[in-house]
Amino acid sequence: MEEYIVIIFTSLSFIIYGYSSFISRRMISEYRRWGFLSQRKTIGSLQIAGGFGLILGLKVNFLLLITSICFVIMMIFAIVVRIKIKDGIVETLPAITYLFLSIMIFYKSSEIIFNA
Repeated sequence: MEEYIVIIFTSLSFIIYGYSSFISRRMISEYRRWGFLSQRKTIGSLQIAGGFGLILGLKVNFLLLITSICFVIMMIFAIVVRIKIKDGIVETLPAITYLFLSIMIFYKSSEIIFNA
């Protein structure tokens, strides 16, 4: 049951965050600061698609596995970018948190697939 809560929370977070990439002036400013302004819509779209992928992954476990590993990779890159632009731990903590949530989801989904 806890894993469903983690998956739903994570998926909704990425959907909302991805959507805000399109409409939020603050997010547009952040993408500029990160050096990814021209990729903003692509990254936001991938976050939205991934969020829905996690939800669909509740029924199709292989999709959960693929989506969660994509988020692991995305969050590793997010942490690297934060370090590169010299953000502090407070600014980096959300990416670290979502990295661990994505790792938990990946681990759980791989457990189900490979132990079935």
